Amino acid sequence: MTTTADRPAPRGLYDPRFEHDSCGVSFVADIKGRASHDLVLTGLRALTNLEHRGATGAEPDTGDGAGILIQVPDRLLRGVIGDQLPPAGEYAVGMAFLPDDPALADRARAEIGGIMEAEGLHVITWREVPTDPSTLGATARAAMPRFEHLVVAPGDGRSGIEIDRLAFVARKRVEHELDGELATYFPSLSARTLVYKGMLTTPQLTDFYPDLTDERTESALLLVHSRFSTNTFPSWPLAHPYRYVAHNGEINTVQGNQNWMRAREAMASSPHLPNLERAFPICTPGASDTARFDEVLELLHLAGRPLHHAVLMMIPEAWENNDSMDPERQD
Repeated sequence: MTTTADRPAPRGLYDPRFEHDSCGVSFVADIKGRASHDLVLTGLRALTNLEHRGATGAEPDTGDGAGILIQVPDRLLRGVIGDQLPPAGEYAVGMAFLPDDPALADRARAEIGGIMEAEGLHVITWREVPTDPSTLGATARAAMPRFEHLVVAPGDGRSGIEIDRLAFVARKRVEHELDGELATYFPSLSARTLVYKGMLTTPQLTDFYPDLTDERTESALLLVHSRFSTNTFPSWPLAHPYRYVAHNGEINTVQGNQNWMRAREAMASSPHLPNLERAFPICTPGASDTARFDEVLELLHLAGRPLHHAVLMMIPEAWENNDSMDPERQD
């Protein structure tokens, strides 16, 4: 699996920090909260229409990245996993990018299972995610990980965001403790949402993940993204959407923000996330600007703030020359 360490290093006048992007993003929702497969198909059509906002390299069939975030497709998972699946909302499902080598994948699963149990999440099952790589270019195929769903549950009646808080710390521990040949990335691990993404063009996403065209895959909202990779080179983990956001543009203060976040970790605590230091560092070194933004937003939300409040903390209103803004609001 390609990681952020595989991108070219600065050389001469070239520095990857100074690249810029032009991605495509679309959000689709049923305003009455009705989940349906038709909405998923609408989102996939919207994604295909954003192909001009993405990019490829020398190979036209190796994309910079494409993906979709949907609500947990309980009907699909219940159909393929069966009676061992807890009631909807009382389990978390994660998309795992495991090592491609079967022996290494076995070792990674064992390590991940131990971490999940230590964090209060019981492993219910692993599910091999159906994929069809026939349309992928050589570069995307060579970097392709093994794709599996991990289903976990606390077994104590907790649901929704309470499970997500347990999953957050467990996932961060996996990111920090499994490295090198066992490195595993979770695009998502949540009781509420599930991400399908990869080093793909927008039309390839639908073909690559047959789950997305299964009529049992239903959602009342979704987020799709077509990536034009710039300040980080294409890789499977760095495709969008992330766990909470998809982004078009550049965050020019990203290094300063990361340094401040690292400094603040010494004082960070939350009653909702006890012993939070197990999840440090929050920002993954070498990750893209959006990946790090998403990691901090996730922390602020799971620590107890409504999502819209956390977003406004991350992107405050322009206030410096606004004389009509209330001073308390400026502060």
